[in-house]
Amino acid sequence: MNFLTTVTKYLPLLGGEKVFWRESGSIHSPTIVLLHGFPSSSHQFRNLIPILAPTHRVIAPDLPGFGFTEVPATYNYTFDNLADTIGEFLEKIPHPPSKYSIFVFDYGAPTGLRIATKHPERIQSIVSQNGNAYVEGLGAPWDPFKLLWANNSAENRDRLRPFLEINSTKFQYEDGTQDPSTIAPESYTLDQALLDRPGNKEIQLNLFYDYRNNVALYKQWQEYFRKTQVPLLAVWGKNDPMFIPPGAEAFKRDLPKAEIKFLDGGHFVEETNTVEIARLMLEFLKKQGF
Repeated sequence: MNFLTTVTKYLPLLGGEKVFWRESGSIHSPTIVLLHGFPSSSHQFRNLIPILAPTHRVIAPDLPGFGFTEVPATYNYTFDNLADTIGEFLEKIPHPPSKYSIFVFDYGAPTGLRIATKHPERIQSIVSQNGNAYVEGLGAPWDPFKLLWANNSAENRDRLRPFLEINSTKFQYEDGTQDPSTIAPESYTLDQALLDRPGNKEIQLNLFYDYRNNVALYKQWQEYFRKTQVPLLAVWGKNDPMFIPPGAEAFKRDLPKAEIKFLDGGHFVEETNTVEIARLMLEFLKKQGF
């Protein structure tokens, strides 16, 4: 299989999951795995993939609970299980890559970093776009989530339900963006349509609660950075209220050679600064020999 157009497919796994993914580029090129965040899907990479594909094999799966990936009704939505599902997917995909770089954004960070700590020999480099691994990176909007982490009560869950509605979804795309008119409306419209599927709000609240386990793993991930000195590029929307700039700067503590780039954008800076991010990624990967 050798192509440049983006194809979409489903891959059945042993646990009953059917992972939806987008792929482009040659199987003989260095591989980049793009891991999306909340509340999006691989659709967010629709503009980035064609820029990377001429020189790289690009693989972008939808996480369980997002996009078009399907899982059994009994699936337990935790970040451990999301990482296990994507990890198995990367082993079962046609022509599975033995080594690859990962691009991690938002929820993609705790997913990708679990895979990286389990299989450090497979990870060639990391590009983190507002993909957090330090407590310094948690902005003020996380305060109501911390209440949920302390007490998974109906009251605390209800307090977070507005985060699952269209105003919040649209806000995540537009806040901190230089020109909100550059945001394609199909981005947040598709995200919300998928969030609104029956039962999905409770799934997302379960993931909100489980996020506490990501914070508990920060020290383990930081030890992974120190031990491996994995090449890392942090390309950050500096106006993101959720994952703030100190989270990007903190990578330097454990990875002195990490490259930190701040862009004048928000949480979804990859949506608005696609070409700039692609250029930074390709320059970074070329320096690493990938």
